Amino acid sequence: MSSSDHRVIAVETENRKFDVSILKYDNGFFISITEGANKLGAMMFSVAAGPAPSSSEIIPIRQDSLFLKLLSQKIASEIRGLCIVSLFAQRELGSNASKVLIEKITEAVRN
Repeated sequence: MSSSDHRVIAVETENRKFDVSILKYDNGFFISITEGANKLGAMMFSVAAGPAPSSSEIIPIRQDSLFLKLLSQKIASEIRGLCIVSLFAQRELGSNASKVLIEKITEAVRN
């Protein structure tokens, strides 16, 4: 894996800072989103195999499951491959933070 296959970005929104690590593989992405401590958290897996992506929770989460599903399905659909997203957050994201994270991560994956 070359350095171009690994990106780290910082996303700040609503006085919160998220570190996003994006690992690119030939057939998909692994995206880790952390707030504070660098830990693995809830995980969602999506695969684009057909007209609509299919998803499965690897590690369940009580809140923000819609965010994880939307992000993993969006990336999997765009690349026609696999996407695993991990989220470790101090508290619930909320709609604005979710929107900003999806925009910034999608932009980083495309570039």
